[in-house]
Parts: sequence; structure tokens; C-alpha cells
Amino acid sequence: MEFGMILIVFVASIPTILAEDISYGTIVVDGTTSIAQTDDNFVCATIDWWPHDKCDYKQCPWHYTSAITLDLSHPILTKAIQAFNRLRIRIGGSLQDQVLYNVGNLKSPCHPFRKMKHGLFGFSKGCLQMKRWDELNHFFNATSVMLTFGLNALYGRHKIKGSLWGGEWDSSNAQDFIKYSFSKGYQIDSWEYGNELSGNGVGAHVHADRYGKDLIHLKKIIKELYRGSQFEPSLVAPGGFFNQQWFTKLLQVSGSNVLDAISHHIYNLGAGSDPKLVSKILDPNHLNKVANTFINLARTVQTHGPWSSAWVGESGGAYNSGGPHVSDTFVNSFWYLDQLGMASKYHTKVYCRQTLIGGNYGLLNATTYVPNPDYYSALLWHRLMGKVVLAVGSDASPFLRSYAHCSKGRIGVTLLVINLSDQTKFITDVQNSMNNNIRLATEQQNISRKSFSRSLKNTASGAEIKASSDEYSYREEYHLTPKNGYLQTRTMVLNGIPLELTSTGNIPRLDPVRVNVKSPISITPLSIAFLVFPDFVAPACR
Repeated sequence: MEFGMILIVFVASIPTILAEDISYGTIVVDGTTSIAQTDDNFVCATIDWWPHDKCDYKQCPWHYTSAITLDLSHPILTKAIQAFNRLRIRIGGSLQDQVLYNVGNLKSPCHPFRKMKHGLFGFSKGCLQMKRWDELNHFFNATSVMLTFGLNALYGRHKIKGSLWGGEWDSSNAQDFIKYSFSKGYQIDSWEYGNELSGNGVGAHVHADRYGKDLIHLKKIIKELYRGSQFEPSLVAPGGFFNQQWFTKLLQVSGSNVLDAISHHIYNLGAGSDPKLVSKILDPNHLNKVANTFINLARTVQTHGPWSSAWVGESGGAYNSGGPHVSDTFVNSFWYLDQLGMASKYHTKVYCRQTLIGGNYGLLNATTYVPNPDYYSALLWHRLMGKVVLAVGSDASPFLRSYAHCSKGRIGVTLLVINLSDQTKFITDVQNSMNNNIRLATEQQNISRKSFSRSLKNTASGAEIKASSDEYSYREEYHLTPKNGYLQTRTMVLNGIPLELTSTGNIPRLDPVRVNVKSPISITPLSIAFLVFPDFVAPACR
């Protein structure tokens, strides 16, 4: 009777097994040369200025997370930052060009931000007290933060027409603020000038030639104040949306060795209220569109400012505080990790996520400070992906996306694989192009089970990757899936274990599973995997 029941269950399951969509393919990694390099601290997160009464779509998701009101004593905040063992943080955002620094001979009253009907972005100017600045720097020092601070580029200017602002920039308040920071010994890695004032701007804009002259002036201020110091902060600008003509003019006017990094913002998913946000995130064609921005910026820098490097100074996916119940859930990591991979491939040195905390797109929940899924995605990237970027080719479907870097802090290569398909499980092998002079695939297509088996037999993962030593016979796998299969869950699962704070409020361990390096790699539908190959022979990683 028992055997008969088992047989019935097995027979009933045959249609499901046969209906499972499985695609076989090969991923080829070229470890011979580097195609790009990121900064050691590529992963960055922002802290914004928005007050608690900043609202979008009848929601006010910022709470008390601004640089002025953030609870610096919250233990989860401290532990979340310390887990990175040096996280880059940028302080900036839409209200950046309305912040006054209450130091020196400030010529204007210094009051908190308040709602103002005709104010820029609907708010008045705001005040950063030096007591709060001291508190922030003591916190950043204690958590080993690498800090980028965005300066007010509209101080002293006035609106001319529409969103155009003109007049001379009054540098006195910024100079007093930088001088105060230097006198206190605060370690500022970089000063950024202005926020979203490039091109036609967002709320306000400044002509590129005027902006370029301001950068020359600001660079002189920084050099003078830090003269004799062992460290001089970098200068970053303009922190706006890429406009090729405007960015080119900025580099031409500011000239050689003034601008150390040229920063731009990306919100390629559109408005946070868009009901199609999830479908955009899972659409490879939509994700690919932003590549042109990276490519054109890289060309602009190479042609007109090779002394500079490209940064993504702010990127939250969806603008206006992000998408409720999307930007703070598992599904958002498909967009986030794909864009980290794409940005690094196109010569981006730093990528700042909007936000560390605040809005719907925070890596941390705005009220509980508990990590959202993207926090763990950022942490895994930071720990596993080194700064050397390698070329990757694949004959798989465009729904399987892959990026490769030299592993961080160790020998070997780490591969990021993203499966955007909701139906297809991909089974792949990974080959080293160096061993058999494999030409990287330029066209994406599926290959048959027969050719896949032949590939495994002739150039199996282990044979293609393995070095002469037998020291390693495994790879490390980090598979990320949504809890209970629900894409908009706030709980990410790593190798079958939900990622939740420990009973003492600590960040959980992120442990891989070890797999025989010769076994094929299985990537389930709507999942993400980091794959570490300790014995991958890659001369570019030496």
C-alpha cells in the first residue's frame, strides 16, 4: 500500500518535472587583462538632508534620518557600518545647496529647515551647527567611515530666470567650514561641490563655465588650507545628471588636475510611484539602457579630463524617495547588484547608494535601523569583489547576467550571476579563456544539453580553472533568494538561511557553501549568486 502511494505521487509529479525550464550554458571569464578598475572603497552610501516632513505620494518615509537628526547612538547603525570595515559615506542631496554652516562670519541667519512654499524643493535654507558636525565626525571616526561631504554651491547666488541661477559664488562660508574641519583634524576624504546643478538641473542649474571657474577657486582654497598636511582631500563635482555638452565644458574650463572625480546621478527606474517598477527591474532590456550613460561619460572623461575619474555620486533606482514596498525589498537587489556590476565595468571608481538610511531606498530601515535586503547585497559585494574588473562572455539567455572581478583580499576570481527569469533555472559551467584561447561570446544564445555535456567532458569547470596545485578543489557559493519565494519580502535568504540580526543585534554571518569545483553551477529562477573560485588562474589579478 505504501509503495503504491509513493508510485502514485511520483507519477503525478512527472508532468511538473518534465515542464521545468532548464537552460544549459557556459560563462567564460578572461583573466588575462583588466578591463577596468574601481576604487578600493567602491561601495558607498549616502546620508541626506531631508527633514522628517519631506513627503512623496502621500507618504513621509524619511523620519529622522537626516544628517542633522540621525540617531548616531543607535547600536544597529554602528554595527551596520562597522561590518564593512571601512564604508565610504557621502553627505549630500537635494537640500545640499541650501545648507548654511554656522561657523566664522556667516552672513545669513542660521535656522533649521522648514517648509516654505516658494523655497527650493519646498524648503527654506537650513543650518548645520558645529556641535552637530563634531558629533558626526566623532561617529565617523569611531566607525572608520571614509567621508565625502557635499558643499553648498548656490551660496551668494540668485535666481535669474526659471531654474537658472547666476552671480558669483560666495565661498566664504564654505572656506570657514573647511578651515574649521581641518583645525579639528577631521578626516574628510573628499569635498563635493554642488548637487544636481548640471545641465538643466533639478530645481536649479548653473552654467558650466561659471561652475568650472568655481572649481578652480575651490581647489585653491583646499590647497591653501591643507598646505603642509600629509593628506589633501580630493575635489569631486558636479553631483548631477549627465549632460555630455555640460560635462565637457566643465572639464575644459576647470582644466588639468583641478577636478579629481566627476560625479553623476542615476535614477534609471523612473518615479517611485510607477506601478511597473518590478517589471522594469526584471527586464534586461531596461537595465541595459543605462549603459550608454556610463559609456558616454567614460569617453568624455578620457577625451577631456583623463586626470579625473568617474563616480556615481547618488543612485537610488527610483526617484522621489524610492518605490514603497519595492526599493526596500528583495527584488530591488536585481537592479542594485546589476548596476554595481555595470558601473564597475565602465570605469566607475565609486558608486554611492541613495541612501544608507532614509526614504524607501535606504539600506537600513528608517525607523528600526534593521538592514533591508540591499544592505546584504552591498556587504557581500564589498567583501568579495575586488577592484580589478575582468571581461565575461556567456552564451546564455540575456536574463542571466554575469560580472567578474578579481577576488578581494585573496587570490582567485569572484563571479556575480543574476537570474532575472521567473521560469528558467540556468545550469552553467565556468571556463577560463586563457587555457584554450576561448573567444568570448558576443551573441547570447542557449546551447543544447548535448553540447553542454560535451563541454563539461572536454573542458570541465575544474580543468579549465584549476591551477597546477591540488590545494583547492572547491568553489564558494553565496546564493541569495527571497524568503518564501516572495519577491517583495524584506528578508533575504543566504544559502537557505534567512539573514536576520542575531539575538544581540549583531549583523549575521555571511557564510558560503563549499562545492566541488568540477560540478556544474545551478542558478534558480529569480535568484542571485556570488561564486568564488580560489584557484582561478588570472594573471590580471597578480
